[in-house]
Amino acid sequence: MSDMDKNTRLNKFDKRRKTTKSITILLIVGAVLIVVILAFWLFGGGSNKSDNTVEEPLEESSQIIINDDSKSNDESKNSNTKEDKDATNEESDSPTIDDEEDTEIDNEKVKTEPAEPSDNNVEEAYAGDWKPVGTEQTGPHTTTYDEGTADREEMKQAVSVATGLATTDMIEWWYENGGDQKVIATVSDNAQTATYRVFLSWNDGEGWQPTKVEKLIENDRNNR
Repeated sequence: MSDMDKNTRLNKFDKRRKTTKSITILLIVGAVLIVVILAFWLFGGGSNKSDNTVEEPLEESSQIIINDDSKSNDESKNSNTKEDKDATNEESDSPTIDDEEDTEIDNEKVKTEPAEPSDNNVEEAYAGDWKPVGTEQTGPHTTTYDEGTADREEMKQAVSVATGLATTDMIEWWYENGGDQKVIATVSDNAQTATYRVFLSWNDGEGWQPTKVEKLIENDRNNR
């Protein structure tokens, strides 16, 4: 065999060996890639599944919180409704206007009509269905004219209701006996521009009630 043939065979052997080596390397690389892909798929899918598994309890937890809030709101509404109802019942049990204010309102609505004058000193006389002004007195009643007593203060209040004069804008000139449990009061405003004679009648447990008012031409009690 010549040297040329020998070299040719060696070259073919080297080329074949290199090709085999290259194929082997490619197979190894391919196998590694396949392993990596499989590992990524397996572990990646497992991670996603785990995340999904974690999210479900969170959703359940959120739902529970919402239900609790709803229940709390319902309980709060029920509580508030009960409290409002109790407050309404308390308000309905207690009067919104006390007896004195109620009497004043009723007396403001009283319609008057002309009445018979007592004498020639009367410019105008009128009667009305006024209500008694109320009283703090209990037991049998005895008329008292002394200033500062409950009887005197309640008379003054009754006169104020009938004449429209404020108790702070009133001069009390005279109180006299008008009969059994009856009083006649003569009063004027502080400026003495108007003088009135007021007839009062006592009602047990209810106080003094105005029955008639006379507007006088002149104050016939000024000199007494």
